[in-house]
Amino acid sequence: MGSVLLVIHLMVALLLVVLILMQRNSGNALSGLGGGNGADSFLSARGKGNLLTRTTAILATIFFCTSILLSLYYKGETRTTDSIADVAPLQQTAPTVPAVPDAAAETPTVPAAE
Repeated sequence: MGSVLLVIHLMVALLLVVLILMQRNSGNALSGLGGGNGADSFLSARGKGNLLTRTTAILATIFFCTSILLSLYYKGETRTTDSIADVAPLQQTAPTVPAVPDAAAETPTVPAAE
């Protein structure tokens, strides 16, 4: 049940984003849809805006309903996995330092020229 509701929620969210991006401020929404005069003869400028506004409102309502249903569905579930903070070691050990010979002791000294 939860996975079906989650898939519906994600599909509604994607459709909502697409519808919001299709809307324009100037009232010529859906002007590029249908290739030329096809969309213009189907709906007027006001009709296109109303269609997108109503569809957006319906999808937003469905989105909020699925959000509430998902939160109610997963409310009573207990987590079966432990947190990384619970699994991590409590004490940190100092990192081991590899034995590196002293570079200053190995450099040959050049005798001073007289």
